[in-house]
Amino acid sequence: MPADSIARSIRRLCIAGVLLCFMVVVLGAYVRLTTAGLGCPDWPGCYGHLTPAGAESAGAASAFPGRPLEPGKAWREMIHRYAVGTLSVLVILVTALAISGRRQRPASVPLALALVATLIMQALLGMLTVTWRLNPLIVTLHLLFGMTTLALLWWLLLTLPRGARAALAPQGARHPVSGGAAATLALARRLTLLGLTVLAVQLALGGWTSSNYAAIACPDFPTCQNAWWPHGDFRNAFVPWRGLDFNYEGGVLDNSARIAIHLTHRLGAVLTTAALGLAALFVLRALPTESSPPGSRRYGLAAARPRAMLVLAALALQLTIGITMVLEGFPLWLATAHNAGAALLLLATLALLRALI
Repeated sequence: MPADSIARSIRRLCIAGVLLCFMVVVLGAYVRLTTAGLGCPDWPGCYGHLTPAGAESAGAASAFPGRPLEPGKAWREMIHRYAVGTLSVLVILVTALAISGRRQRPASVPLALALVATLIMQALLGMLTVTWRLNPLIVTLHLLFGMTTLALLWWLLLTLPRGARAALAPQGARHPVSGGAAATLALARRLTLLGLTVLAVQLALGGWTSSNYAAIACPDFPTCQNAWWPHGDFRNAFVPWRGLDFNYEGGVLDNSARIAIHLTHRLGAVLTTAALGLAALFVLRALPTESSPPGSRRYGLAAARPRAMLVLAALALQLTIGITMVLEGFPLWLATAHNAGAALLLLATLALLRALI
């Protein structure tokens, strides 16, 4: 297959993969928030069958006396698994195309292989999420690897050449900058990397908050339990491993530990806002670098400015969703949208970083 055809195929598959992975992340949040994570108590099937309908008609639920079949929850869980399976096929196709065209280098083979490894790890965590009955550490890691899959797919898409000529051109070429522009660009890149690191920690805190059912521990805003700093049991709030002798559905922590988790997540939101806001505003206020030659891909602060605006927009959207979610009493659609907003913020931050490299 010609290099330009391979590049176009990989691009189309990556676009489909990013959209599907985004849906998987949101659907996974919806499954978790509707307490459907154990809708099928086995893996990869549902009560030993490919579909909940097959399990129901066969009376397979009798094999799990402690977990009666609830069709609605079972279907939500299985639809999520079907979507992950479809995403896995897309990733395997992308990797196969990247390897087959490795001489023309239409896509990064190491990045594609990293995607496959991440999906394998994600599948293992999905199995453990069910068999270890929603252990918070596993659920949080499952969320993080889902976001990592989305990030890798998005980064692969961002690094793909555009058009037939670009597919044949050497990758990694940059329009050189010098002097103060180079120093400004380097500082913008470091600030964005810092923001991305803080965002990753905040994503982990969000997963820990959700998996420990700590979102509703602070039903008011900006205070928590009508206090600016209520008592929180921080010692027990962040114990990573409590063993396998628990069913973690509904949570096992007392309210003071959940308050500590929620407060930490709120503080993380402040730090994330500061870090990403600083990076985006720095890019917007800095002088643009000199223009790239006609026909070449644009890099630098001038190209990054629109992406910095997207970061600020995604940040404002996520903060609005989070605050409104608390004030409105944690409605399901807003809680699900909060996870979607986190994914959008991650994509916007990565797009900004790519423009600065």
